[in-house]
Amino acid sequence: MITLDQAKMHLRVIHDDEDTAISAMIAAATMAAADYLNLDEMPDPMPAPVQAAILLQVADLYENRERQADKPFHGNPTYFLLLNPYKVMEV
Repeated sequence: MITLDQAKMHLRVIHDDEDTAISAMIAAATMAAADYLNLDEMPDPMPAPVQAAILLQVADLYENRERQADKPFHGNPTYFLLLNPYKVMEV
């Protein structure tokens, strides 16, 4: 599980004003990664590449809080490169 302190360090946030919002971003990014990996829950301990992918997603959510209607969304290829080795393939 990504902690609030880990996410704040990754985001370079030193204040506590946005702790609730960042915690929600951690939860959303973790759920999105679990969904992409076809997992009901994340493994504990979580592999470092999966943690890195979640932190990338948290940073994207933090930096892009508003709807980006003027730009196409293509995703971050690094996110998928980090997660793909852990993806459970459905039959």
